[in-house]
Amino acid sequence: MKKIEAIIRPHKLDEVQEALSDAGFQGLSVSEVRGYGRQKGHKEVYRGTEYNINFVPKVKIEMICTDDRLEKAVDIIIKTAKTGEVGDGKIFIYDLKDAIRIRTGESGEAAL
Repeated sequence: MKKIEAIIRPHKLDEVQEALSDAGFQGLSVSEVRGYGRQKGHKEVYRGTEYNINFVPKVKIEMICTDDRLEKAVDIIIKTAKTGEVGDGKIFIYDLKDAIRIRTGESGEAAL
């Protein structure tokens, strides 16, 4: 099993979620996060005063999938979240030792 963490632009969330759902991926967790990478924030002007926004708002998607469906999930996220501009985000993939469904006690892929 693998854990996928994807940090994407907030306005792309619905599109990514819908594409993953259409492909049969069932579980998804979403968090609002703020940060910066190469983009290094941006500047905004409010009432004539310029402000540096160091931490850009993003959305972090977390999902678990089987090893054989990993590539499909990553491809969907890339295709739907990509704008081609700096700040599109990153995808991180982790090996997952186990998963346990609290309600039934099922573990491994059966818990997904």
